[in-house]
Amino acid sequence: MTAGNMVADHVLRCGPGTVVWGFLGPDVPPALRIRPGDTVRIDTVNAVGVPLPPDEALAFFTHHGLPLEGPVAEMLEIMRTVPKDVGPHILTGPVSVEGAEPGDVLAVEILAVAPREPAYGVNFARPGAGALPGLLKEPRLKLMRHDVAGGVARFDERIAIPLAPFMGTMGVAPTRKVSSIPPGPFGGNLDLKDLRPGAVLYLPVQVAGADFFVGDGHAAQGHGEVNLTGLETSMTGIFRFALHKARGLRWPMAETDEHYIVMGLDEDLDAAAELAVLQAVAVLRHFGELSDADAYALASLAVDFEITQLVDGVKGVHGRIPKRLLAACPRATGRRWGPLP
Repeated sequence: MTAGNMVADHVLRCGPGTVVWGFLGPDVPPALRIRPGDTVRIDTVNAVGVPLPPDEALAFFTHHGLPLEGPVAEMLEIMRTVPKDVGPHILTGPVSVEGAEPGDVLAVEILAVAPREPAYGVNFARPGAGALPGLLKEPRLKLMRHDVAGGVARFDERIAIPLAPFMGTMGVAPTRKVSSIPPGPFGGNLDLKDLRPGAVLYLPVQVAGADFFVGDGHAAQGHGEVNLTGLETSMTGIFRFALHKARGLRWPMAETDEHYIVMGLDEDLDAAAELAVLQAVAVLRHFGELSDADAYALASLAVDFEITQLVDGVKGVHGRIPKRLLAACPRATGRRWGPLP
């Protein structure tokens, strides 16, 4: 089911009164208040790579023949009226969840994610950034139209990229204001493409109300996001929010129908990998009722660890634990995972 034909309990539009630009923080008044179990349809815009200031953005959209409506019009209005902070991401929110307190875990079930019309995406790279900071001599900006019905974005006349929409940034408010670029224990700019419809993201609550922010939609992205950006696209998402009380989770985790997903985040890639492996050992130890040594061995034998992204200062590594691996383990059978106790 797509975002277009799914009904939600609440709708949160995108505009100057419902977004922040370039940061996450604990002192932003809620754009919406909900109860655990509620579903919310959230519109986002993605301005990453779009030229600034607003008059240059207008010229950019006009040059590419994009109608000044929907997310394009919203983006221009936000550019004119909302102060930009350090980061490039326009985030919708926050959504305050009744009863959420530090030490709890917010479960965000992703029900639908879809590009908004006019459906297009931008890929942007510049010298001094990305995994190969010395490769480019000048900035590169490429706009691609989406064939939503055909499920592809046209890279050129020969190459079509399959659309696989997800939200690059989903996070709760940290205890202090931070740039939207680096992810952290609060989630944020995770850029994990597994977080597509059907997945659940578990976020450790940092402040009362949790205060969930979302944006940075990607219509497509490879693990690593190596040239700095994915296919940056304005998206609509539908989410169901649940609250797990006093669970003490320290790092974001996730699951899909096939996998439990652990994450490691650090400026040092080796440290990020170490954190991801530690998380995997903890999950296998708990659900498999294994010793540390056996859980460590199982992680080596059956868990795939991959680079999530290399370009946000804080690097990401994630590990996919196949659910079938634990199918005979009583603690893991017959239900959604839920975070570790």
